Amino acid sequence: MCSWKCSLSPGIGGTSVGTKLDPRAPTPVSAAQPLTQTHPCRHPNMASTHEEEPHAEDTADHDAHIYEEVMLCERMEHSQRLAVEELITTEASYVHNLQLCLSDIRAHLEKKQLPGLDLEGLFSNIDDILHVSRRFLRGLQDTTTQEHEQLLSISTLFQEFKEEMEMVYKIYCASYEHALLLVESYRKDPRLQEEIMDTLNATVPHTSASDLSFFLVMPVQRVTKYPLLLGKILENTPANTSTHSALAAAVRAMTQVNANINEYKRRREVATKYNKAEQLTLRDRFARLNPHSIAKKTTRLSRLLMHEAGIVAKTEDKEYDDLEERFQSVASCVTALKENMASYLKHLEAFLLPTPHKCELQMEEGPAQQYRRLAEHLHGTVFPEFRRRLDRLVWQPLCSLAEMLVGPQQLVKKRLDKLLDYEEIQERKRETGSVTYDEEAAMNTYLAINALLVAELPRFNQGAMQLLRQILGSFIVLQEDLAAEVLHEANKELEQMPHGHMPLPAFWRMVEDTLQQSGIQLRTFIQAFETVTPNPVPQPLNPAEERKVRSLVSKHGPDKLYQVTSNVSGSKDMDLTLQRGQIVALLQSVDTKGNTGRWLVDAGGPRGFVPASKLQPYSPGPSQQPSMKTSALEIGTEGRRHSYVPPEAPKPQAATFTPAFQVVAGFSFTARSPQELTLQAGQPVVVLEPHDKKGSTEWSLVEVNGQRGYVPSSYLLTVPVQEPVGWSLPV
Repeated sequence: MCSWKCSLSPGIGGTSVGTKLDPRAPTPVSAAQPLTQTHPCRHPNMASTHEEEPHAEDTADHDAHIYEEVMLCERMEHSQRLAVEELITTEASYVHNLQLCLSDIRAHLEKKQLPGLDLEGLFSNIDDILHVSRRFLRGLQDTTTQEHEQLLSISTLFQEFKEEMEMVYKIYCASYEHALLLVESYRKDPRLQEEIMDTLNATVPHTSASDLSFFLVMPVQRVTKYPLLLGKILENTPANTSTHSALAAAVRAMTQVNANINEYKRRREVATKYNKAEQLTLRDRFARLNPHSIAKKTTRLSRLLMHEAGIVAKTEDKEYDDLEERFQSVASCVTALKENMASYLKHLEAFLLPTPHKCELQMEEGPAQQYRRLAEHLHGTVFPEFRRRLDRLVWQPLCSLAEMLVGPQQLVKKRLDKLLDYEEIQERKRETGSVTYDEEAAMNTYLAINALLVAELPRFNQGAMQLLRQILGSFIVLQEDLAAEVLHEANKELEQMPHGHMPLPAFWRMVEDTLQQSGIQLRTFIQAFETVTPNPVPQPLNPAEERKVRSLVSKHGPDKLYQVTSNVSGSKDMDLTLQRGQIVALLQSVDTKGNTGRWLVDAGGPRGFVPASKLQPYSPGPSQQPSMKTSALEIGTEGRRHSYVPPEAPKPQAATFTPAFQVVAGFSFTARSPQELTLQAGQPVVVLEPHDKKGSTEWSLVEVNGQRGYVPSSYLLTVPVQEPVGWSLPV
């Protein structure tokens, strides 16, 4: 504590006055020497600069004045000591109440796990406040051992903690109003209010608290009381000392802390109004339209257009522009990662959907059974656990991060609107020299939003990037864990395989030899199969197809005809869509880009490109060249097609064979007009024309049991004859 000794030099009579005088009676003062005062409370009249001896009555008055000065110093010292004690004792009580609030009240409510109780919204960052307050209290208590430097130490302590206090208290004070709204809503819920009161009565019955607001208001009250407590100490400190200036600086620092907290709270209130994304229907949007809003939006739009046209200059803010660019980059990364992760999870679910391992295999133990057991273990344990960890460690944090971006994104958009208003008002102010109250409020709104974004975006960007890196790191680790676990399980099964212990080069040589032997056996079988296979049976063409083939032969010649080996679905411009078995004429064996894999063909009307791999040469019989009668027959042996040319004869003999393919009705159809024909499912039909009179392929002219009519083309199927005659499989 600062020394309050009033050391007086020898006075009249040679007697010296001590530090403290007895308040009951004044101490006699010697008249031999003049009085001088070295105490900071010194009054100019307490010492004489002259050597002459004063009168007796003047000496008595002077003694009384000295006594009053000393008593004043003692009263100031006493008040100062009480103010310091109040600062330390109230800080200790405050820290104790915070500990009760966290360790008892909040912990008790957490154990109850009450639905609808938002503990994070109630207590905010009170943990951070308690951490700072504990350290600050230890610093205050350490100053009690520094008698002569205590006030200087207290001043220095406030200067050291002012930034930390501002950081933690501004967050709490900004969310305090929300906490009060929660308390009020819980008070209206009898169930929650009863549980809260039971907690208060069980943990802090001595406080007689009626609700949680008794404890929630303490941090708000404490931070506003620091300047008052320091000011009380300052009032009882002499003005012409270094201690006084240090205390005054501490008072100014804590006053500025409170001012900054209030300004931050005001900015947050402005931002809260705009950072919520509203889901408005079209009707709601029209309901909000009024002359004022239309005029405001028109002014903004015209201002924006003038910016883009270069008519007026934009307000440049390099610091904010850099922060916004980085924020938009982070937001873009989060959005892209969320979309990719959603696609990954979708494909993972599709991968886990088939369960072939659940099928019982009718075979003894062997590689197939081992694979079934491995697949069953992977699908039953490894992959589901990977899916759960992926959801908990990657997907949920990623969704939370994406939700965190919504508020700042809305605020960034609103800042642009307010900036346009701000520029318009500034221009009007330069012209008229004044602004209205509403215009001043609009300008302050822009300044508040801009200041808040400049202050908060750096921390937000840093936190978002850190969380994004953690999410990506978690995803990488999960992939590594999955690969390691699958490899471990596969190695356990591999050890039981017949060739599990074979060196890898030897294993691959064995695989190559096995595949080579299997290929030789397959080629031998194909040769034997072709040897015993009789010539294919020609399939008669319908009249419409015959006319088309005649037209193609007359235009391009028989050597240009090709047959489609499988259905072709055009996917590019100029591509044709053809059915298997159709006859086309080759026009050019390359496409416009020189690609020999796409040929330009004539399909008897439309022309376009088809894959060359789906065409094979077609040789019409002699009867088809002048007058087409038969066509190539497509057989289903290894995807090969054969064109059969019957030998020339004066009179062709009647066929005594059954066709390899026939057209049947795939579904039953009931005629609805005289032009249509009724079909039964499975009934054989003869296709006369694969289109109607208008050329539409949706209807086909068919003949059944001597009757003709139109049926839907989609109802017809081309199927092989069940038991073709003329050949049998080799034995």
